[in-house]
Amino acid sequence: MAGIGGSNYWEDLRKQARQLENELDLKLVSFSKLCTSYSSSRDGRRGETSDTTPLLNNSTQDRMFDTMSVEIEQLLAKLTAINDKMAEYTNTPGTTSINAALMHTLQRHRDILQDYTHEFHKTKGNFLAIREREDLLGSVRKDIETYKSGSGVNNRRTELFLKEHEHLRNTDRLMDDTISIAMATKENMTSQRGMLKSIQSRVNTLANRFPTINNLIQRINLRKRRDSLILGAVIGVCTILLLLYAFH
Repeated sequence: MAGIGGSNYWEDLRKQARQLENELDLKLVSFSKLCTSYSSSRDGRRGETSDTTPLLNNSTQDRMFDTMSVEIEQLLAKLTAINDKMAEYTNTPGTTSINAALMHTLQRHRDILQDYTHEFHKTKGNFLAIREREDLLGSVRKDIETYKSGSGVNNRRTELFLKEHEHLRNTDRLMDDTISIAMATKENMTSQRGMLKSIQSRVNTLANRFPTINNLIQRINLRKRRDSLILGAVIGVCTILLLLYAFH
């Protein structure tokens, strides 16, 4: 597999990995938007008196969630298989001379896979938590409506139920806003992390290509540490002298 044929095989694996990563990125963005809009759409339907339309819409969103979950899991499985094949290739005899560069590329693809897997499970968990909470609140609302329609007496208890229901709605709305802010923050942090990884990868590539620059950077770091040690020693000696003078 070494030589020209092996190089073509490696590039084919990288091409497949990048294609799967792009598909996963688009799927995860859509999946995150579905999770964000799920509770908002249900909250907007709470004031509706019809039972058929909300159930239909909720069922549609649930089917979309299940379908997208299966699709993302399949893409993650395919990307994992491609990464495994890339790992096997790095251990192939004849790739020793370029093994460092191959391992660097493989590690970058593994990091991307890990980030996508973590994001998928976190978004999926948030969605399930929202759906469970919505189902619980829906049960409470149904009980209240049953109580109101089944009896015209005991207005005091009905008023208490309504107040509690309004309190639950306000709390639910606050939690939805908090989740939306958290998800927006996560997306920004993910974007910044990707930019930092790209910059770090470019710096490492530049350092590997130009050993002189790498050596210069190491010397600068050593000199900075040495200067820090010297400065710390001077400050320590001055502090000791001041203390000796103060307590003399």
